[in-house]
Amino acid sequence: MIDHINIALIGSKFMGRAHSNAWSQVGKFFDVSLRPTMHTVAARNATELSDFAERWGWKHSTTDWRGPVGSDQIDLVDIATPNNVHAEQAMAALEAGKHVICEKPLAATLADAEGMARAAEGAAGKTFVWFNYRRVPAIALAHRLVAAGAIGRVYHVRAAYLQSWGGPSTPLVWRFQGDVAGSGAHGDLNAHIVDAVRFITGEEIVTVEGAIEHTFIRERAVLEFGSGQEISGGGATSGRKTAPSTVDDAVLFLARLSGGGLASFEATRLATGYHNANRIEIHGDRGALRFDLERMNHLGFYDLDGDGGTQGWTTIDVTRAADHHPYLAAWWPPSHGLGYEHSFTNQASDVLAVLAGQSPVVPLPDFADALETQRVLHAAIVSARNHFPVSLSDLPEAKGPQS
Repeated sequence: MIDHINIALIGSKFMGRAHSNAWSQVGKFFDVSLRPTMHTVAARNATELSDFAERWGWKHSTTDWRGPVGSDQIDLVDIATPNNVHAEQAMAALEAGKHVICEKPLAATLADAEGMARAAEGAAGKTFVWFNYRRVPAIALAHRLVAAGAIGRVYHVRAAYLQSWGGPSTPLVWRFQGDVAGSGAHGDLNAHIVDAVRFITGEEIVTVEGAIEHTFIRERAVLEFGSGQEISGGGATSGRKTAPSTVDDAVLFLARLSGGGLASFEATRLATGYHNANRIEIHGDRGALRFDLERMNHLGFYDLDGDGGTQGWTTIDVTRAADHHPYLAAWWPPSHGLGYEHSFTNQASDVLAVLAGQSPVVPLPDFADALETQRVLHAAIVSARNHFPVSLSDLPEAKGPQS
């Protein structure tokens, strides 16, 4: 019986570090049936690559991602590259018979995402997407509470992802280049909260009733050292040469859920005063839930069945009770707190469980699941640019790359 799995990572920047950390520590905290072997990392910058591989524990490194993707020694390909190359890399890996786990959003465009989902349908390998916030214990608990009927019928959802790093001093990193990223705050941040709302409520978004997209900063300084960075609060820029920013800085939209509820979504990189505020409120006929990533170890719960004299919001410390709070048994003693990086390790454990024929703690998104989020993102942009509601059922099938 196979007791290990060889992993190839493509990408060595922000997400490459997050994924590497997860693979390196998952077997130390979780009892995994499949032991992950960090076999090969592939990235473009040969000078930085050897240092990255040594620091994070990758046995081999290469500047040619096609090598490990086609290698018989690799079982799982982990894609942590800019959005515009997800489709090419994922489809090549699926064609080679590999399991694939891809960063979000699934792709830069709906056409590419649909091509990836089609390729996955008949592939031998399983697919996964790094919507890591599903693995935050508070969000995983919210999913369980809604499924158990704790808040009843969903009336309203308010979701906002607020960041401020994209101000005028931020240079033209790849996330501001439309041909690479596909979109700006929308694909980067709205993707997370759309997935989280779908996951927590168990409902789909059926129509986008209206949307606004806007680019406030239309020119950004060109980096002297290239555009390989992912996120920057400033940096070494020439101070003279600029180029257009071709993505949105903010996108807001209204939607209807399949259960009849209403939802609002807001994503921006210009919310001065907020660094990483991923906020979700869900109100039902029996109760309500609220979450803020900047207080990620807490989940707010309002129970209408409680005594009227003491009724109010309860703050649940989701790192307190290992028997009740998802993933806690693997980590620290009660109330010692978890952080951002733990969500990736939690997801790595669930991926390994599924590949070993076991059940994950909470459902994992595959390419087909992530495609539904991509369809919502696309519908919002169609609505914003044409100023009319868009039904998800009316979206024409995008003609993406064929497998």
